Amino acid sequence: MAAVVTYRKAYDGHFERLNREWIEAHFVLEDADREVFRDPEGAIVARGGQIFFVEENGEVQGTCAVVRHDPEIYEIAKMGVAPAARGRGFGDLLMEAALGFAREAGARRVVIVSNTLLAPAIRLYRKHGFIRVPLGGEHRYARADIQLELTL
Repeated sequence: MAAVVTYRKAYDGHFERLNREWIEAHFVLEDADREVFRDPEGAIVARGGQIFFVEENGEVQGTCAVVRHDPEIYEIAKMGVAPAARGRGFGDLLMEAALGFAREAGARRVVIVSNTLLAPAIRLYRKHGFIRVPLGGEHRYARADIQLELTL
């Protein structure tokens, strides 16, 4: 049975591995990615965010970060599920945990910056109520070509 757990330092390698899989399959790793991978705790958790992992049978199958931009705006980022584990609802579990965290933290708006090549991810975001909005200039990634948001 799958379970969602919060950040543990021991999971830094899983966070990087799961995200490198989807990034390197479609794009190139950017400096902003490397910054986060070097210190996920400092870049995300210590700044008021959280990183979630989905485990099944002792194996980490997916991850998702919730980044705090300010008290009312959070971002869902670095969501990845192991290729062999896709299509089993792990993305939904991670999204529910991430949105629950953002709500409890007092977020009024949750944003996602992504790329339209990632059609399954875009479908997941829309399924959870995110709508497309104009791409803002504050994103950090050259690969970004779509922004979605959810008002809580």
